[in-house]
Amino acid sequence: MLEPNGPLPPEIYWRRRALAIGGAVVVIGLVVWLVVSLTGGGSSDTQSAAASASLAPSAATTYRPDASATGSNQGSGGSGGGGGGAAANDDASSSGTTTTTTTSSTPVPPGQCPDSSLAVRATPDQPSYPAGQEPGFTVVVTNIGTTACERDLGSGLQQVLVYTLEGRRLWSNTDCFPAGAADLRTLRPGEQAPFTVKWSGTTSEPGCTAPREPVGAGAYSVVGQLGQLRSAPEPFNLT
Repeated sequence: MLEPNGPLPPEIYWRRRALAIGGAVVVIGLVVWLVVSLTGGGSSDTQSAAASASLAPSAATTYRPDASATGSNQGSGGSGGGGGGAAANDDASSSGTTTTTTTSSTPVPPGQCPDSSLAVRATPDQPSYPAGQEPGFTVVVTNIGTTACERDLGSGLQQVLVYTLEGRRLWSNTDCFPAGAADLRTLRPGEQAPFTVKWSGTTSEPGCTAPREPVGAGAYSVVGQLGQLRSAPEPFNLT
């Protein structure tokens, strides 16, 4: 049966058989490829989606170079070992009042302006300070909400912090003077509440237990904080 029979030469029949077999192989290969594509495509898409989900970035974090910056709730700070008055060198509040000892990590009391309704900005009074001059900082709290609300703006909650550009905490106005009274104010939409602080140019730590060392010339940044709400860092120089 394998030997071709017919009026034509045998090689012609062999060529026809070879072409028929080759065509059958191609058809079978296409069928196998389609089956594999249809059954394997779904799982690869699922795996690809899962891989993409695992690479999704986490929520952005706020500028927090030193966790201890949010753990202090003391009142206004001063240079050296001075008293706790509002006129101390490291803390001269524009309102002239001292503030509560509530820690900066304490949640906002019910009924007061939430952090989402406020904005805080801290700026140095000038870009550069020569040796011997005490840097001054202005912190402005703004009601960015649509309704008037009350908020305790005591200086124990209104912190001013100085950092190196690498993020190392050097000083806070609340480190050495924990005593104070509340300063509850009503802020209308768009209303601003500014206050100022002087820095003696020395280091400090929460509780004011470590020696206060002079800070040398260089570039630094100042950050304002109200409770858990922090401002962006603003650079300044000591020359």
